[in-house]
Amino acid sequence: MEKQSHSHSHEKQTMWVVIITAIAMIIEIIFGLTTNSMALLADGIHMGSHVLAIGLSWVAYIIVRKVSANSSYKGNSNKILSLSGYSSGLMLLIFAFVILYEATGRIMNPTAILYKEAILVAVIGLVVNIACAFLLHHEHEHSDHNIKAAYLHVIADALTSVTAIIGLTAAMIWNIVWLDALGAIISSFVIIKWSVGLLKESGKVLLDL
Repeated sequence: MEKQSHSHSHEKQTMWVVIITAIAMIIEIIFGLTTNSMALLADGIHMGSHVLAIGLSWVAYIIVRKVSANSSYKGNSNKILSLSGYSSGLMLLIFAFVILYEATGRIMNPTAILYKEAILVAVIGLVVNIACAFLLHHEHEHSDHNIKAAYLHVIADALTSVTAIIGLTAAMIWNIVWLDALGAIISSFVIIKWSVGLLKESGKVLLDL
């Protein structure tokens, strides 16, 4: 019963995170299109990837709730959560490598940055992710790979926002464009470490190790 209670609580948490992130995504895309802001548009599309990833976590809780209510189901519902967590971990790993690739390209071929606009987008993203992190943070998250995966997606996004704000501000002050990309590279390595850890933990559950 306690596990079911936690699972139901996590289902609500992930649902609200999906809703908040989706709203932020729609707003950024609309404003990006109406203001011709590539920064807003890109961040809005990027948020869409997190809507999908965290949406997967939400769906996993719905499935667990339904199968748990089915007396004929004899499987281990925790494996459903671990499978979702593993899948999200893979998404997070891909996300990190995309950041690494793009940031490396920016260092090799620097481009002009609209600093104030980009910083504004990063701040918006950070606020959204902080709100979502508070929703997802739970004392039992260490034993639930699904909620941990959703939490890591939010924290990873918050980390990229923080490094972007710092990097962009420093680049704007000292006119060193590559500082922005350097911050992104640092973030990508941290996210890779987090995602690999999640993959190992959830993988052990899936393999009954």
